[in-house]
Amino acid sequence: MDEITPAAAPVDVLAFGPHPDDIEIGIGATLAKHAALGHCIGLCDVTAGEMGSNGTIDERLAEAEEARVVLGALWRTNLRVPDRSIGSDPDHLRRAAELVRRARPRVVALPYWSDRHPDHVAASQLLTEAVFSAGLRRYPAAGEAWKPAMVCYYFINDMAPPSFVVDVSGHYDTKRRALACYASQFRPAGADAVATRLTSARFQQLIESRDAQFGAQIGVAFAEGLVVRQPVVRSHLLPGE
Repeated sequence: MDEITPAAAPVDVLAFGPHPDDIEIGIGATLAKHAALGHCIGLCDVTAGEMGSNGTIDERLAEAEEARVVLGALWRTNLRVPDRSIGSDPDHLRRAAELVRRARPRVVALPYWSDRHPDHVAASQLLTEAVFSAGLRRYPAAGEAWKPAMVCYYFINDMAPPSFVVDVSGHYDTKRRALACYASQFRPAGADAVATRLTSARFQQLIESRDAQFGAQIGVAFAEGLVVRQPVVRSHLLPGE
């Protein structure tokens, strides 16, 4: 696994993505909002996306780091699990669990478990198990056991009724700028560049229309939806208190 800089500093929110750019697609604005509020954010890509049709590993890692700066995250790392082979080796689970133990996040954000891309589905399953295993004191991995207060799931391609949404209207331009860092995926150049689903302007429209729909449901411009498996706890029924 690549070294984390700074070395696995504890964070408030740790977001995992199957490939570089997935985190930004799903919850880029939510992470930017939390960073702007002063919360520490850590990012982890499971793979380097080396099986993608466009972009080299070096390009994708550089773009991911550029996007980290835009979002205001404290650090970003990559588990370097082989693309299209997520979960094929027990070591993949251990790597993710050790990162959770080292980062000690209050909240972990994972890709939603239902998605058109098999890697996103595989990553969701692997990471769900890794977060659970990280909390078991007898799980054979480095670091002390750690259980986050909440695990939530964000959408990449598909969507479902969210458990809650976050108003990100004031940070949506930051999400756009973070996504724009991934030129190799959205605007590939060169003789070997090929057209993909991501290179179409309709893909950006798909992202923004989803976030606009969530926003419209709560009367704001943009919102990002998340799902939790456990009930959301509130101290009482009155809103805003």
